[in-house]
Amino acid sequence: MKQVFLTQQHAPRLLVFFAGWGADTTPFRKYHPAACDYLLCYDYRTLDFDATAFASYGEIHVVGWSMGVWAASQALSDKPWPVKSSIAINGTPYPIDEQRGIPPEIYQGTLKGLTGASLHKFLRRMCADAAAFRSFLEVTPRRPLDELREELVCIERLYSSLPSASFRWTQAVTGENDRIIPPDNQLRAWQEQQTPVRLTKDAHYQESTFQHYLQDRWTRL
Repeated sequence: MKQVFLTQQHAPRLLVFFAGWGADTTPFRKYHPAACDYLLCYDYRTLDFDATAFASYGEIHVVGWSMGVWAASQALSDKPWPVKSSIAINGTPYPIDEQRGIPPEIYQGTLKGLTGASLHKFLRRMCADAAAFRSFLEVTPRRPLDELREELVCIERLYSSLPSASFRWTQAVTGENDRIIPPDNQLRAWQEQQTPVRLTKDAHYQESTFQHYLQDRWTRL
């Protein structure tokens, strides 16, 4: 797992954002949470997680998106850190699951058919409309295709071999227009977890949602 501080000014609280599959820092550098250091996690070919820096913070807030919800659930389980809030956006702790995540057949189809053209279509499906997709293309992650394929393979292997995580999310955000992880599956997963859900009209990647949870809400806390 890659861990990059996008803001590190020794603030009293830390915002940790676990991004989705295929991510890097490019789409998320523009957010500036007030009075927070801001750590981005991505690349889940391993779930090795260095929490050395956590000791200096009295307050930690976690946001997970898509595959990052699963990765955070695993990385942060059974740890004594002072996590004050945890928000799961358009993801679940069960990334490959017929009823609670991405159906296995669809996941396998994405993996086996991954090309530059199919990735382009996948990214388009993440976005609400053509305008949102054009905006996203300006900040698309810059990672090679072979690396993204390897990440999918590793996620599948890790998910099938690791025990269920004990980490609990304080709130889930589910977009009714998510075309990557079926909204009904998300709702089913969070009902099982007894996690409160905020239902929105969002697509899988919704810039306004990141603007809120990675920046705007911190000006009011």
